[in-house]
Amino acid sequence: MRRLFPLSAESPAESPAGTPAGSAARPPGVPSPVEDREWTLEELAEAYAYPDLPGLADLPGPEAGPGRPAGVWLRANMVSSLDGAAHHDGRSQPLSSAADMRIFGVLRGLADAVVVGAETVRREGYRPARAREPFAARRAAEGRPPVPAIAVISASLDLDFSLPLFTEPLVPTVVLTGAQAPAERLAAARAAGAEVVLAGEGARVDPARVVAALAERGLTRLLTEGGPKLLGQFAAAGVLDELCLSLAPLLTAGDAARIVNGPGLVEPERFTLASVLEDAGFLFTRYRRLR
Repeated sequence: MRRLFPLSAESPAESPAGTPAGSAARPPGVPSPVEDREWTLEELAEAYAYPDLPGLADLPGPEAGPGRPAGVWLRANMVSSLDGAAHHDGRSQPLSSAADMRIFGVLRGLADAVVVGAETVRREGYRPARAREPFAARRAAEGRPPVPAIAVISASLDLDFSLPLFTEPLVPTVVLTGAQAPAERLAAARAAGAEVVLAGEGARVDPARVVAALAERGLTRLLTEGGPKLLGQFAAAGVLDELCLSLAPLLTAGDAARIVNGPGLVEPERFTLASVLEDAGFLFTRYRRLR
């Protein structure tokens, strides 16, 4: 893996003549981020660290507004083929790689909650988040649980509450639904140990209220893994702060959905490029939304 952007002092064009790229800016023995090598989990964690949440007002991103508390950050992690497919044969795994899965794990290790739609839970066979030793000290020092909570959004609560996602998590799985969700399904979710949160007045779930409800519970570093319909709802609600997009060097054709699948926005949202990493032809990009 190597960093393609931003290069700053690591760029060969900026290195002194006759000096290896970046050597003037790095202490001896510190590996270069532009060197093609396997990055450590600590390096990836620094590259993908959430912004300092109390200072979000100073960053290019959406401001707090009605129903959106300050100090919360919602990022999405998605993978796409070269021709824009968000999955192949109904699952995203065929588009992934070893490096993509390492970044997937790092993003989870940094998050307070992983927000996912019910359809993706069923399709991808979601399980509880696993505790990972490289992130244990970081999370403990910040007073956070050993793993992020999985937060499932479902209006109908058509979920199998006997699965380990609900019965065996290290921290309770959160289920976000509407106020008119079926009473028997609400009871089943609670009986399985899930924390039920009402985030919509009617039968549907309000994506802006999802962000606010999780922030009220101290879950401010949010990560959504989709699917495309849910990401479309977050985009339409104007609450998506960051997109971590893995671009796979693959063509799939077919009629798979794009990573954002929903009604078109009234005005396209503008994002700015934050970083690009490359590994074996995969591009790992990170974009932040502009105000």
